Amino acid sequence: MKRLIGLVIAAVLASTVCVASAASLVLGPGDVVRASVYGSPDLAIETRISESGAMTFPLLGEVQVGGLTTQQAEQKIGGLLEKNGYLKKAQVNLLVTTLTSQQVSVLGQVNRPGRYPVDGPRKVLDMLAVAGGVGPDGGDRVDLVRNRDGVATRETIDVVDIVRKGELNRDYEVSGGDIIFVERAPRAYVMGEVQRPGPLRIERAMTVQQAIAASGGLTPRGTQRGLRITRRDAGGASSTSEAKLEDAVQAEDVITVKESWF
Repeated sequence: MKRLIGLVIAAVLASTVCVASAASLVLGPGDVVRASVYGSPDLAIETRISESGAMTFPLLGEVQVGGLTTQQAEQKIGGLLEKNGYLKKAQVNLLVTTLTSQQVSVLGQVNRPGRYPVDGPRKVLDMLAVAGGVGPDGGDRVDLVRNRDGVATRETIDVVDIVRKGELNRDYEVSGGDIIFVERAPRAYVMGEVQRPGPLRIERAMTVQQAIAASGGLTPRGTQRGLRITRRDAGGASSTSEAKLEDAVQAEDVITVKESWF
Protein backbone atom coordinates (compact mmCIF):
# COMPACT_ATOMS: atom_id res chain seq x y z
CA MET A 1 0.00 0.00 0.00
CA LYS A 2 2.77 2.45 0.92
CA ARG A 3 4.60 1.71 -2.32
CA LEU A 4 1.38 2.32 -4.26
CA ILE A 5 0.84 5.66 -2.50
CA GLY A 6 4.44 6.67 -3.26
CA LEU A 7 4.04 5.84 -6.95
CA VAL A 8 0.70 7.64 -7.17
CA ILE A 9 2.17 10.74 -5.53
CA ALA A 10 5.10 10.68 -7.95
CA ALA A 11 2.80 10.32 -10.94
CA VAL A 12 0.46 13.10 -9.83
CA LEU A 13 3.28 15.47 -9.01
CA ALA A 14 5.19 14.72 -12.19
CA SER A 15 2.13 15.64 -14.21
CA THR A 16 1.76 18.95 -12.41
CA VAL A 17 5.40 20.10 -12.46
CA CYS A 18 5.44 23.34 -14.38
CA VAL A 19 7.75 23.71 -17.37
CA ALA A 20 10.07 26.58 -16.51
CA SER A 21 11.06 29.10 -19.11
CA ALA A 22 14.74 28.94 -19.95
CA ALA A 23 14.83 32.69 -19.33
CA SER A 24 14.24 32.10 -15.60
CA LEU A 25 17.38 29.99 -15.05
CA VAL A 26 19.93 31.59 -12.73
CA LEU A 27 23.50 31.13 -13.91
CA GLY A 28 26.34 30.16 -11.61
CA PRO A 29 29.83 28.61 -11.44
CA GLY A 30 30.22 25.36 -13.33
CA ASP A 31 27.28 25.88 -15.66
CA VAL A 32 27.99 25.28 -19.34
CA VAL A 33 26.26 27.68 -21.74
CA ARG A 34 26.00 27.80 -25.51
CA ALA A 35 25.85 31.35 -26.84
CA SER A 36 24.88 32.60 -30.29
CA VAL A 37 24.18 35.98 -31.87
CA TYR A 38 21.61 36.28 -34.62
CA GLY A 39 23.29 37.02 -37.93
CA SER A 40 26.83 36.60 -36.52
CA PRO A 41 27.80 32.91 -36.62
CA ASP A 42 31.43 33.76 -35.79
CA LEU A 43 30.34 34.80 -32.30
CA ALA A 44 28.86 31.39 -31.44
CA ILE A 45 30.58 29.73 -28.51
CA GLU A 46 30.08 27.08 -25.81
CA THR A 47 31.84 27.80 -22.54
CA ARG A 48 31.79 27.03 -18.82
CA ILE A 49 31.15 29.73 -16.25
CA SER A 50 34.16 30.15 -13.97
CA GLU A 51 34.20 30.00 -10.16
CA SER A 52 34.14 33.81 -10.16
CA GLY A 53 30.90 33.79 -12.19
CA ALA A 54 32.45 34.95 -15.46
CA MET A 55 32.04 33.53 -18.95
CA THR A 56 34.37 34.20 -21.89
CA PHE A 57 32.69 35.76 -24.91
CA PRO A 58 34.24 36.61 -28.30
CA LEU A 59 35.35 40.26 -28.63
CA LEU A 60 34.33 41.02 -25.04
CA GLY A 61 36.57 38.70 -23.05
CA GLU A 62 35.26 37.86 -19.57
CA VAL A 63 31.70 38.90 -18.79
CA GLN A 64 30.26 38.55 -15.29
CA VAL A 65 27.01 36.59 -15.52
CA GLY A 66 26.93 34.71 -12.19
CA GLY A 67 23.67 35.40 -10.35
CA LEU A 68 21.92 36.62 -13.51
CA THR A 69 19.10 34.82 -15.24
CA THR A 70 19.78 33.72 -18.79
CA GLN A 71 17.57 36.54 -20.04
CA GLN A 72 19.48 39.12 -18.02
CA ALA A 73 22.80 37.70 -19.26
CA GLU A 74 21.58 37.88 -22.87
CA GLN A 75 20.66 41.53 -22.40
CA LYS A 76 24.00 42.32 -20.73
CA ILE A 77 26.09 40.70 -23.48
CA GLY A 78 23.98 42.30 -26.19
CA GLY A 79 24.34 45.69 -24.55
CA LEU A 80 28.12 45.33 -24.35
CA LEU A 81 28.36 44.34 -28.02
CA GLU A 82 26.36 47.42 -28.99
CA LYS A 83 28.13 49.77 -26.58
CA ASN A 84 31.56 48.76 -27.87
CA GLY A 85 30.45 49.27 -31.47
CA TYR A 86 30.68 45.65 -32.58
CA LEU A 87 27.01 45.40 -33.58
CA LYS A 88 24.25 47.96 -34.06
CA LYS A 89 21.59 45.60 -32.73
CA ALA A 90 22.70 42.45 -30.96
CA GLN A 91 20.19 39.63 -30.49
CA VAL A 92 21.93 37.21 -28.12
CA ASN A 93 20.65 33.75 -27.22
CA LEU A 94 22.01 31.68 -24.32
CA LEU A 95 21.22 28.00 -23.85
CA VAL A 96 22.30 26.22 -20.67
CA THR A 97 23.56 22.80 -21.74
CA THR A 98 24.81 21.69 -18.32
CA LEU A 99 23.27 23.06 -15.14
CA THR A 100 25.67 22.51 -12.26
CA SER A 101 25.30 25.49 -9.94
CA GLN A 102 21.59 25.10 -9.21
CA GLN A 103 21.19 21.55 -7.94
CA VAL A 104 19.22 20.04 -5.08
CA SER A 105 20.22 16.81 -3.34
CA VAL A 106 17.32 14.37 -2.84
CA LEU A 107 18.48 11.67 -0.44
CA GLY A 108 17.21 8.90 1.78
CA GLN A 109 14.21 6.70 1.03
CA VAL A 110 13.41 7.81 -2.52
CA ASN A 111 13.40 5.63 -5.60
CA ARG A 112 16.19 7.53 -7.38
CA PRO A 113 18.36 9.43 -4.87
CA GLY A 114 20.80 11.92 -6.34
CA ARG A 115 21.45 15.54 -7.29
CA TYR A 116 18.95 17.18 -9.60
CA PRO A 117 19.08 20.56 -11.37
CA VAL A 118 16.61 23.26 -10.36
CA ASP A 119 15.71 24.54 -13.81
CA GLY A 120 13.23 27.16 -12.64
CA PRO A 121 10.74 27.55 -9.76
CA ARG A 122 10.56 24.21 -7.97
CA LYS A 123 9.17 22.97 -4.67
CA VAL A 124 9.89 19.95 -2.49
CA LEU A 125 7.08 17.86 -3.98
CA ASP A 126 8.35 18.65 -7.48
CA MET A 127 11.82 17.38 -6.60
CA LEU A 128 10.42 14.22 -4.98
CA ALA A 129 8.58 13.53 -8.22
CA VAL A 130 11.80 14.01 -10.21
CA ALA A 131 13.51 11.53 -7.86
CA GLY A 132 10.85 8.90 -8.57
CA GLY A 133 8.73 9.51 -5.48
CA VAL A 134 9.03 8.22 -1.92
CA GLY A 135 10.23 4.61 -1.78
CA PRO A 136 8.31 1.76 -0.12
CA ASP A 137 10.33 2.13 3.09
CA GLY A 138 10.06 5.92 3.21
CA GLY A 139 8.25 7.83 5.90
CA ASP A 140 5.47 10.36 5.46
CA ARG A 141 7.58 13.29 6.62
CA VAL A 142 10.40 14.89 4.67
CA ASP A 143 13.18 17.15 5.96
CA LEU A 144 14.30 20.17 3.94
CA VAL A 145 17.72 21.57 4.92
CA ARG A 146 18.49 25.02 3.50
CA ASN A 147 21.39 27.43 3.80
CA ARG A 148 20.50 31.09 3.41
CA ASP A 149 23.13 33.75 4.00
CA GLY A 150 25.25 31.30 5.98
CA VAL A 151 22.39 30.22 8.26
CA ALA A 152 21.26 26.59 8.03
CA THR A 153 17.60 25.80 8.72
CA ARG A 154 15.51 22.65 8.68
CA GLU A 155 11.84 22.36 7.82
CA THR A 156 9.75 19.21 8.13
CA ILE A 157 7.01 18.58 5.59
CA ASP A 158 4.22 16.04 5.97
CA VAL A 159 4.03 14.93 2.35
CA VAL A 160 1.09 12.54 2.65
CA ASP A 161 -0.99 15.06 4.62
CA ILE A 162 -0.34 17.80 2.06
CA VAL A 163 -1.37 15.59 -0.86
CA ARG A 164 -4.42 14.12 0.85
CA LYS A 165 -5.74 17.56 1.80
CA GLY A 166 -4.64 19.25 -1.41
CA GLU A 167 -2.91 21.99 0.59
CA LEU A 168 -0.01 22.56 -1.81
CA ASN A 169 0.51 26.04 -0.34
CA ARG A 170 2.21 24.30 2.60
CA ASP A 171 5.01 23.14 0.29
CA TYR A 172 8.41 24.89 0.27
CA GLU A 173 10.27 26.33 -2.70
CA VAL A 174 13.82 25.03 -3.15
CA SER A 175 16.99 26.45 -4.66
CA GLY A 176 20.50 25.27 -5.46
CA GLY A 177 22.35 23.72 -2.52
CA ASP A 178 19.23 22.59 -0.65
CA ILE A 179 18.99 19.04 0.71
CA ILE A 180 15.79 17.00 0.79
CA PHE A 181 15.98 13.93 3.01
CA VAL A 182 13.33 11.24 3.34
CA GLU A 183 13.67 9.27 6.58
CA ARG A 184 12.92 5.59 6.85
CA ALA A 185 9.39 5.02 8.13
CA PRO A 186 9.15 4.28 11.86
CA ARG A 187 9.01 0.61 12.77
CA ALA A 188 7.75 -1.59 15.56
CA TYR A 189 8.32 -5.27 16.25
CA VAL A 190 5.73 -7.96 16.89
CA MET A 191 7.17 -11.08 18.47
CA GLY A 192 5.83 -14.38 19.74
CA GLU A 193 2.76 -16.20 18.51
CA VAL A 194 1.96 -14.34 15.27
CA GLN A 195 2.18 -15.63 11.72
CA ARG A 196 4.94 -13.26 10.62
CA PRO A 197 6.98 -12.14 13.64
CA GLY A 198 9.49 -9.35 13.15
CA PRO A 199 9.57 -5.68 12.16
CA LEU A 200 6.69 -3.88 10.52
CA ARG A 201 6.03 -0.38 9.27
CA ILE A 202 3.94 1.77 11.62
CA GLU A 203 1.00 3.25 9.78
CA ARG A 204 -0.75 6.36 11.03
CA ALA A 205 -2.69 5.91 14.28
CA MET A 206 -1.84 2.19 14.26
CA THR A 207 -3.10 0.25 17.27
CA VAL A 208 -1.73 -2.93 18.84
CA GLN A 209 -4.60 -4.88 17.27
CA GLN A 210 -3.75 -3.52 13.82
CA ALA A 211 -0.06 -4.32 14.32
CA ILE A 212 -0.93 -7.93 15.13
CA ALA A 213 -3.16 -8.10 12.06
CA ALA A 214 -0.36 -6.66 9.90
CA SER A 215 1.85 -9.46 11.21
CA GLY A 216 -0.56 -12.05 9.82
CA GLY A 217 -2.66 -12.46 12.95
CA LEU A 218 -2.31 -14.97 15.75
CA THR A 219 -0.99 -18.47 15.30
CA PRO A 220 -3.30 -21.32 16.43
CA ARG A 221 -1.46 -21.21 19.75
CA GLY A 222 -1.55 -17.43 20.16
CA THR A 223 -3.81 -15.46 22.48
CA GLN A 224 -4.79 -11.82 22.86
CA ARG A 225 -4.63 -12.19 26.61
CA GLY A 226 -1.52 -11.04 28.42
CA LEU A 227 -0.13 -8.90 25.58
CA ARG A 228 3.06 -7.11 26.57
CA ILE A 229 4.70 -4.05 25.10
CA THR A 230 8.30 -2.97 25.65
CA ARG A 231 8.98 0.73 25.04
CA ARG A 232 11.95 3.05 25.38
CA ASP A 233 11.59 6.46 27.01
CA ALA A 234 13.30 9.68 25.89
CA GLY A 235 16.40 8.73 27.88
CA GLY A 236 16.72 5.34 26.20
CA ALA A 237 15.60 3.27 29.18
CA SER A 238 13.15 0.47 28.35
CA SER A 239 10.20 -0.76 30.35
CA THR A 240 7.63 -3.48 29.77
CA SER A 241 3.94 -3.20 30.58
CA GLU A 242 0.63 -4.81 29.74
CA ALA A 243 -0.76 -3.79 26.36
CA LYS A 244 -4.36 -3.34 25.29
CA LEU A 245 -5.59 -3.94 21.78
CA GLU A 246 -6.61 -0.29 21.39
CA ASP A 247 -3.24 1.12 22.55
CA ALA A 248 -1.37 3.23 20.01
CA VAL A 249 1.87 1.80 18.67
CA GLN A 250 4.99 3.97 18.86
CA ALA A 251 8.31 3.78 17.05
CA GLU A 252 10.58 0.92 18.20
CA ASP A 253 7.87 -0.69 20.34
CA VAL A 254 8.23 -4.44 20.85
CA ILE A 255 4.87 -6.19 21.16
CA THR A 256 4.95 -9.73 22.54
CA VAL A 257 2.08 -12.14 21.91
CA LYS A 258 1.99 -15.04 24.36
CA GLU A 259 1.10 -18.67 23.83
CA SER A 260 -2.28 -19.78 25.07
CA TRP A 261 -2.27 -22.46 27.74
CA PHE A 262 -5.87 -23.47 27.11
